[in-house]
Amino acid sequence: MSVPTAPRRAYGGDTTRQEVPMSAQPEEAPAPSAPAPAAAAQLLAQLRADRRADTWVPAFERDWAKALEDSRHTYSLTPLYDFVRTWQLRLAAAPAVDAFMDSGRDETGFVDLDDVLGAHR
Repeated sequence: MSVPTAPRRAYGGDTTRQEVPMSAQPEEAPAPSAPAPAAAAQLLAQLRADRRADTWVPAFERDWAKALEDSRHTYSLTPLYDFVRTWQLRLAAAPAVDAFMDSGRDETGFVDLDDVLGAHR
């Protein structure tokens, strides 16, 4: 019976090869950038100056409180980042919504989806 002279790892493999550390992010995909720390305050200032302030500011404050609470429970900033991105998109889409509403398109002839599908149980 012959005895190996070179040390081998228990799982087999080359002991001379360098280990390459793995990354959670693929190299070709950049990590998403986080919103600026003052982004929520800037959004709130924009909302207060908007003509929809009466309805949007309370909704913003309610959503912000929920995002803060979710962030505290998960120990993650993701809920806050998602909140800021969502409200940034809402503000960015507002002019398009206004243009659609101001175009005079009549939607009274459409059928309500609940009428088609029936009442939810």
